[in-house]
Amino acid sequence: MNIIVCVKQVLDPEIPPAKFQLDSESKRVLPPEGLPPVINPYDGQAVELALRLKEKHDGKIVVVTVGSKTADSVVKHTLAMGADDGVILADEAFEGSDSFSTAYILTKAIEKIRDYDLILCGRQAADWDEGLVGSIIAENLGLPLVTLAKVIDIAGKELMVTRVTLDGHQVFAVPTPAVVTVSNEAGQPRLPSGWGIISAARKQVPVWNTQDINADPSQVGAGAVRRRLVKLFIPNRERKCEIVQGETTSEAVEKLAERLRQAGVI
Repeated sequence: MNIIVCVKQVLDPEIPPAKFQLDSESKRVLPPEGLPPVINPYDGQAVELALRLKEKHDGKIVVVTVGSKTADSVVKHTLAMGADDGVILADEAFEGSDSFSTAYILTKAIEKIRDYDLILCGRQAADWDEGLVGSIIAENLGLPLVTLAKVIDIAGKELMVTRVTLDGHQVFAVPTPAVVTVSNEAGQPRLPSGWGIISAARKQVPVWNTQDINADPSQVGAGAVRRRLVKLFIPNRERKCEIVQGETTSEAVEKLAERLRQAGVI
């Protein structure tokens, strides 16, 4: 079972909002100084499911990310967890790509890697929360897709994928190769071992650009986006407290109910 896992580096979701700064001109989040990016939590869970499959059925895990050369630390984190190889897709031409362009870049890299039975992605990224890339990759490659997976196993020549629903779960039998997006119900990803950290530090992670993956420049970067960010801002949250009083409890309750109706709460 050869598996490709697509991951993304994001700002640590645990950083307090007060630490964030926004550049209103470029509509970008300015990363806090001294706080490096981390692997997207859902992608970490996708790596964990890949490792569980590898432990049961052998195979190879290749981790792929679109970013800058600073994504090296995120890829090496997955190598320290137990992944076999990693690839960074970095090029100035990729700057400003949206979900469609990012999925296109990943698709071209996957086509270059070629030898795979399963492609895993996190259900969504912790920064934009769009959850589109995995589905678009499946569409680009013409592969079956299952989203929101919490368990993956193999039965014969098929994948048995348990998918989370609002009121329970569904189980799908899917032929390979396939694309599966992984939800947080998969459980916490393992911590890298000491030997894994040492081994990962010794590995050279290749960096592929537009030419390496034979990508069409018109399909990537800011010129290829299908949506436009109009405004990026931190919402101003205000809290107000109003005390409703009455001579009796019944009177206070009536006044409270009336005030809630005026506010449109009930």
